[in-house]
Amino acid sequence: MKAVIHKFEDAKDLTKESLGKAVQRHLIYSVGKDVAHAVARDWCVALSLAVRDRMVEGWIDTTRSIYRKKQKRVYYLSMEFMIGRMLEDNLTNLGLTDEAKTFLAKLGLNYHDVIHAEQDAALGNGGLGRLAACFMDSMSTTGVAGMGYGIRYEHGIFRQEIEDGWQLEEPEDWLVEGNAWEFRRPEVAYDIDFGGSIETDEDGRSTWIPTERIHAVAFDMPIAGWKGAHVNTLRLWKARQADLMNLEKFNEGDFMAAAHQQILAESLSKVLYPGDHTAEGQALRLKQEFFFTSASLQDLIRRFFMNYESLDNLGDHVAIQLNDTHPAIAVPELIRLLMDEYNYSFDRALEITRETLHYTNHTLLPEALEKWPKEVFENIFPRHLQIIDMIDGAFYQEALEVGLEHHVIAGIQVIHPYQQDWVRMGNLAFIGSRKVNGVSALHTELMKKTVFHDLHQMYPDKIVNQTNGVTPRRWVLECNPGLSGLIIEKIGEDWIDDLEQLKKIEPLADDKDFQVKYMAAKTENKKQLAAFLLERTGVTVNPEAMFDIQIKRIHEYKRQLMNILETIALYNAIKKDPKAPWQPRVKIFAGKAAPSYFLAKLIIKLINDVAEVVNADADIGDKLKVVFLPNYNVTAAEVLIPGADLSEQISTAGFEASGTGNMKFALNGALTIGTLDGANVEMLEHIGDENIFIFGMEADEVADRQHRRARPSEVIQTSPRLQKIIKQLESGFFADGDTGRYKDILENLKNHDYFQVIPDFEAYWDMQRKIDEVYQQPQEWAKKAILNTARMGWFSSDRTIRGYAKDIWQAETAPAPGGA
Repeated sequence: MKAVIHKFEDAKDLTKESLGKAVQRHLIYSVGKDVAHAVARDWCVALSLAVRDRMVEGWIDTTRSIYRKKQKRVYYLSMEFMIGRMLEDNLTNLGLTDEAKTFLAKLGLNYHDVIHAEQDAALGNGGLGRLAACFMDSMSTTGVAGMGYGIRYEHGIFRQEIEDGWQLEEPEDWLVEGNAWEFRRPEVAYDIDFGGSIETDEDGRSTWIPTERIHAVAFDMPIAGWKGAHVNTLRLWKARQADLMNLEKFNEGDFMAAAHQQILAESLSKVLYPGDHTAEGQALRLKQEFFFTSASLQDLIRRFFMNYESLDNLGDHVAIQLNDTHPAIAVPELIRLLMDEYNYSFDRALEITRETLHYTNHTLLPEALEKWPKEVFENIFPRHLQIIDMIDGAFYQEALEVGLEHHVIAGIQVIHPYQQDWVRMGNLAFIGSRKVNGVSALHTELMKKTVFHDLHQMYPDKIVNQTNGVTPRRWVLECNPGLSGLIIEKIGEDWIDDLEQLKKIEPLADDKDFQVKYMAAKTENKKQLAAFLLERTGVTVNPEAMFDIQIKRIHEYKRQLMNILETIALYNAIKKDPKAPWQPRVKIFAGKAAPSYFLAKLIIKLINDVAEVVNADADIGDKLKVVFLPNYNVTAAEVLIPGADLSEQISTAGFEASGTGNMKFALNGALTIGTLDGANVEMLEHIGDENIFIFGMEADEVADRQHRRARPSEVIQTSPRLQKIIKQLESGFFADGDTGRYKDILENLKNHDYFQVIPDFEAYWDMQRKIDEVYQQPQEWAKKAILNTARMGWFSSDRTIRGYAKDIWQAETAPAPGGA
């Protein structure tokens, strides 16, 4: 023990050296370069390693403290962690930014160039992964003994290229130059099994005899909270073949058979969300989800035994949060481990599982809840299917006891007892968890009424709400130094970990001097964004125009289609009367479409086609520009969000669970145009209906139209604007005369329109024209923008995590700032 302590104290001595000396030491001994020959990437790695050294001390202290205090552990299982670049985040949280800037400046190096030499970690795609990243930051900031578990993807989802307006998918290569933040843990490896059969002995005990095995190997990244006082761990799993290559088959010339294990292993941690439109893709996706879930469960059980002797009270000391249905297989896997490895009965294993697991739902779309063909599932997980049958049997008896009818029970079991076709992962996660939470007040209530209505009737206390939030460190302090500096000048730094302190700037909303400074920061951000767009797309935009931005993954319910149709209508109106006093706008779109989602990819093509026509029209000039920014990621968001004037949050009411982009935009002073959907509802309550632009049908009206199968063509007949747009799309006006290019979009709009673009269109158009009027009143716009920033403090992920800790995990947190 003394030797270990001595080594740790030596590590402390190392971190006492100046940051500059540490960077130079790493440049020479870790990167292998001298000052004269180092490029920006070399300095980025050396600086990252020097900062990591300082994190390790707090990391070790945090880990020791958690073990010593036997603090309840929280494990956050997520397929995505969209963490972006980590260097600036860690410099900020450790208070090293100024020291780093000073050191680099002395060497004549550009701070921006050095930190941007780091690539975004390709570990996520959208709001699900960005939320997980915010939660990791906030768990560390609030002192939760948290640990994230995910997959160390080699290529992420894909790098989006745009060619002739179409999305093309290329592999991400973020790991080619290494990841300076990670620690490889080769000693932490677990067996992950697939396939095979079940053998039953004389006592009725089942044994799984798998036919495939790989290893999950751990890679750790420290995640520091504000001021670096608490440092948690993000553990990512990489797949590795369990056995060495079959040399006999290789020497016989059967190279593929010899490398079978390697191919299987590499495929599991290669790509985020492999296509599941084929049976092979479904099998790979399902194996991938099990791979990281099983490894994580085995790992946390191993850690549990370092403090405790029995798993009887696992739920008292451990909370496992399932971020959506991807890790829902944790329910039968934890039961399997308890039964097959630790000799618990099924009833007791189910009880322990239900005391330990919690499930966050992120969608009301039934197809997004995940369900797998029973045959595919059984081929890969015969033991787990057996356990699911046992879960369904126990659930059936519970449902009978509370008076549910047989046909109702059948509809909410994991596998429908008569149809026997699908394994429904949403139902599995719900039945196997202690708490199930929505991510906004509206979403939680709709969960109770729609997708989980019957399960809610059976377990009326299980569903709770935890409205999402965002970390103010990355999404104001770092990405918007002009605004954050102004706030600090006026109210100090307490808001950085107590965001509701922003209320203190509310009295300044009418202060003309503060308005000027606030809008000056916005103008500077818009200039930076204009330069960024020029560099990335070649399109020149005027920073004095209104920057109207929609950045989300491309999906029909998010209604990028409605946005581009309104853009066409605005183009037509300007063409008709080009001398009218139009408010200049720049329409900015960004987001990726799933590779197999043809209609979403066609919407991207339409956006780019419209941009090509509009941007080349001399009659339009700077009155309207349209830009599609390729390969949207965290780094792009850090430029787009501070530069936005208007935030597009226009999803079909009742379909967006929460959103977090809406919160980031509003915090940074963008006004929102949106529907009463997701967290927009709560934003309206906090910032006031006079400071947000709400339009369109509400969730119950949408549901009514969908139920009645109301005809969109009847609405089109009443709208000359829509009629003209449709004629333009049919004639190939935006498609070089190709009359068939948009036929799938047109067929959907005219005959189906499930996501209600057509009936909401005129209300959307009218609200956009109202926004034009307000924007042309600079003082009024500035006041509304300031009030958005001032009143968004409740939407901090620190508040969200404290809510999870209190209401779901029953876990300890550090005292809230100010003693609240």
